[in-house]
Amino acid sequence: MTEIANLLSSLSDAAILRELAVILLALVAAALFARGLRQRRKEHHALHERGARRLAFPLMSILLLTVARFVAMHLGWKMHLVGIAVQLALAFMGVRIVVFALRNAFAPSGWLASFERTLATLIWLGVAIDILGLWPEIIDWLDSYSLHIGKSHVSIWQVLQGVTTVVITAITALWLGGLAEARLQAAHGLDSSLRVVFSRIIKATLLFMAVLLGMSLVGLDITTLSVFGGALGVGLGFGMQKIASNYVSGFIILLDRSIRIGNLIQVGAEQRGEVMQITTRYTVLRGLNGSYFIVPNELLVGAVVHNETFALPRLRIGITVPVAYGQDTERALQILEEAAHAEPRVLAEPAPRAYLADFADNGIKLELAVWIEDPLNGTLEVRSNIQRAALARFHAEDIEMPQPQKSATKSLAQSISTGPSPV
Repeated sequence: MTEIANLLSSLSDAAILRELAVILLALVAAALFARGLRQRRKEHHALHERGARRLAFPLMSILLLTVARFVAMHLGWKMHLVGIAVQLALAFMGVRIVVFALRNAFAPSGWLASFERTLATLIWLGVAIDILGLWPEIIDWLDSYSLHIGKSHVSIWQVLQGVTTVVITAITALWLGGLAEARLQAAHGLDSSLRVVFSRIIKATLLFMAVLLGMSLVGLDITTLSVFGGALGVGLGFGMQKIASNYVSGFIILLDRSIRIGNLIQVGAEQRGEVMQITTRYTVLRGLNGSYFIVPNELLVGAVVHNETFALPRLRIGITVPVAYGQDTERALQILEEAAHAEPRVLAEPAPRAYLADFADNGIKLELAVWIEDPLNGTLEVRSNIQRAALARFHAEDIEMPQPQKSATKSLAQSISTGPSPV
């Protein structure tokens, strides 16, 4: 506080007002510049443009204040308060850079707002301590307390330095990963599955390298961690086989593109639905009844998967209709094809075709083959509409459906076994 008091006492009232006026003008000009930049580029959503809009105000403030201080020094004016304002603007820019990097690395959530306030408080506190000139005393005090880790002695100041370095490098890696992900998402010529897997590999690699770099900057010998890392890897390999298998299977699915988002697949007897999401551990299916299935990726790689829309989003539906012996079979086949043509969801090409499938005990089996291009909407409606239309035409043209012959034979046998009824 003595340094601030000496600073203010060395300045006259006119000098203080002059510096405050310079600071105010610089901030107003920077705010106007940032507002004009937001209005001119409000329709664009590129990552670098959003970053420029967010950093426009602090950067312009620093530039204008630095120019004003340089001009004042040549005029013989002292600009102590302007120097403090430059430090505060730098702190403000640091807060925005960190929060912008986190917003592009993670999905927007409520914790980012609270983190931004906490980070801003810490940075402003650090700037205030630096202005007061208290950092040397605080560093000496933190350096005087040490922690015993094996044969090494690590001070609290070294621990704080290490944590800060690792956090900064990790945030930088996440920011670079967000930039790479934005570039990949803009590459429309690349398959969506490949874009997802490449972005995740880049993020994981950058984060791993950032942690190693941060540890090396602190002074830790990374080679000493190789034995520990090997033992940890063996333990994780035995204890997390299923999880590791699911993650590896997830990358395989994303790379070979055997299953894509939007495909209609069936796994097992009941898990049938549209692929909504493919993560590195599981795949989310939405059933035709609206329910969701979370299928481990290991099951999709190790089992037979019925992908109904692997090549084309078309599906063939077979509808079996029986008619009695002695009926006009050719007319029945023609009625089935006409009923299929009248259904809006049935494709005209390939055209619906009706066939005589089999001579059964109860009658003649006719099979109608139709194609649809929206199997995600279900097939029951198509089957019902075609069969209802065919049934109405059969009744109108006196084409009879077969009666169960086994039931008739059984009734006849029962009547014979009972003999004639007594008179």
